[in-house]
Amino acid sequence: MLETTHPCGTKENPMAQPLPTTPLPPLDASRLAGSLGAEVRGLRLAETGPEHVQSILDLLAEHLVLFFPDQHLTPDEHIAFGRLFGRLEGHPNVALDAERPEFFELKATGGAGAIADEWHSDLTCEAEPSIYAILQMKTCPEVGGDTLWANMYKAYEELSPPMKDLCEGLTALHDASPHGTPERKAIHPVVRVHPVTGRKSLFVNQHFTRRIVEMSHEESEALLTYLIGHASRTRFTVRYHWSEGTIAMWDNRCTQHFVLSDFEGERVIQRVTVMGDRPEPARPPRYLPYDGKVSAATWRDQPLRQFLAEQGR
Repeated sequence: MLETTHPCGTKENPMAQPLPTTPLPPLDASRLAGSLGAEVRGLRLAETGPEHVQSILDLLAEHLVLFFPDQHLTPDEHIAFGRLFGRLEGHPNVALDAERPEFFELKATGGAGAIADEWHSDLTCEAEPSIYAILQMKTCPEVGGDTLWANMYKAYEELSPPMKDLCEGLTALHDASPHGTPERKAIHPVVRVHPVTGRKSLFVNQHFTRRIVEMSHEESEALLTYLIGHASRTRFTVRYHWSEGTIAMWDNRCTQHFVLSDFEGERVIQRVTVMGDRPEPARPPRYLPYDGKVSAATWRDQPLRQFLAEQGR
């Protein structure tokens, strides 16, 4: 269960009195593309509190990714803003310092280094993946380094009825092989239902998704190749050109993102990641996991079989 700071009490003390509230200043949200994305002005994130959370979440539900220019948050301000929305994921290997394990910084120079240049939704290798990510552009290259986001509601909605029917009965194995930890695995529905909006979205990605659980390796490769390519169609996307001090906040349950590694100079981002819910399938799985005959050609099935055995399936 996701725990968030809320003006009407806490899980431990649900009868706590509401905090005093101040009127939320008018927010100027300007749409950036037809599918998703809005730039928001009129709010200093360093000064936000629990009374602002719902207004921000309402905008996020509408636009899926929000950009707040000219914020220039300190690490502690960044962490405090992230904690308004839930539990933050610790990143001990990339944390900025030992005192702030939930706050990390990634640097890249000349298009090389820590760059997320494959389409993905954050941490789908976890049983309860990220729900929100909050990123600040700390050092912005003069040329290049834009980020693209794609709308996974639209990716699902533009599938044909037979393809929707097929995908809603399937699950997929995700793992962290790109990060050198293939043992971090999870199985998620190919189509999930957003717990707030109730809308269906496509939930497979290039970076973490390894195979369809109910299909052979060959069938899975064919379907995933199509779905991953479909999910990144240009008409589903917004491309954002950064300026230093801009904060981006996005909903990982219905978007994917991708960084262009075309930049010159240094690019430094700082981020916190809000964790918290188990993806709900659009429909319960209708098929058993694939269990073909074992032969020399089925070595690719071993990671899936091993994980299923560990899960008692």
